[in-house]
Amino acid sequence: MNLSCNLYVDGEFEGVITSKKEVNVGKNGHVRGDIITQRLVVQGVVEGKVSATRVEIKAAGKVNGTIESNELVIEAKGLFEGHSLIKNSELPSAKVQLDQTENPKIK
Repeated sequence: MNLSCNLYVDGEFEGVITSKKEVNVGKNGHVRGDIITQRLVVQGVVEGKVSATRVEIKAAGKVNGTIESNELVIEAKGLFEGHSLIKNSELPSAKVQLDQTENPKIK
């Protein structure tokens, strides 16, 4: 599903959602698949890969999968299980060097 407008899901959806604006998964919403959008608000359940500028997991929300975003907000009692990747981060990432004779060092 390719959209240039906001989307509110308050039921079952399986597939890929691409929106140039906002996707909101309501309390009764359950999305199985990938979501690519500017802003994602999760009050229900999302299972899959998420790519967004901002992701908000509300108190009743649950995301199971991978989140790639600039901002990730998880409210109290919101659940996230999976991997989170920060995109366009200006912070240098730490590199771990392993040597058989020494302990791991962070550079």
